Amino acid sequence: MSRHVFITGGGTGIGLATARALAPTGAKFTLVGRDGGRVADAAREFETAHGVSCNVADEASVHAAFTAARERFGPIDILINNAGITPSAPLHAMELSLWNEVLAINLTGAFLCSRAALADMYAAKWGRIINVASIAGLKGGPYISAYCASKHGMIGMTRALAHEAAKRGVTVNAICPGYVETEIITRAAETISSKTKLSEDEARAMLYAGNPQGRFITADEVASAVAWLCSDGAAATNGAAIPMSGGEI
Repeated sequence: MSRHVFITGGGTGIGLATARALAPTGAKFTLVGRDGGRVADAAREFETAHGVSCNVADEASVHAAFTAARERFGPIDILINNAGITPSAPLHAMELSLWNEVLAINLTGAFLCSRAALADMYAAKWGRIINVASIAGLKGGPYISAYCASKHGMIGMTRALAHEAAKRGVTVNAICPGYVETEIITRAAETISSKTKLSEDEARAMLYAGNPQGRFITADEVASAVAWLCSDGAAATNGAAIPMSGGEI
């Protein structure tokens, strides 16, 4: 049976890679993102998919996106909470507006989307929610206090909801990647280079220095783990926060 998969941040990076990993299962995709044109372009890659503009931090926008998803492909079977932002600033100089934005998109967005999807999953007595957290949800790091707080919160929500949903046929898990080779990493290296004497290559090397494998994780590697968590074979995996950083925790 083909599943209806709702992916936030679905136009690029891990979100798009996850759709590609699940495509062989015959899944139907609702890809959502703030850039409606981008998710619409991404959806054209798949046989049964559409793109929907959505601000996951806005309750009305989330409601509209789920309504559009159900009208197109029916109830939601799988939710991938992947949307997120990664700004950095020292805590003593951080504006409240930045703190609130990071928490709103990274954590409240996952809450709003999970809440919106659960009714369908409970009715079907089957569902999968996979939260794309971060290794920063398992440890700290300088200049990313808001990001760490949002991802620690996402993991806490994952574990709590896993208990609530366990007897309803729904599993809730989190993937915790280290640095992933995406546009975000490219921008991070550019920012570090512009503020230091490091070249962009040196900045990239500094970013992945903590990975014992000496490299960035790929979006396809993360997507493979997400796809497994979506499968019937992962039914006993619930409430997990799985590190994916090449061994660095």
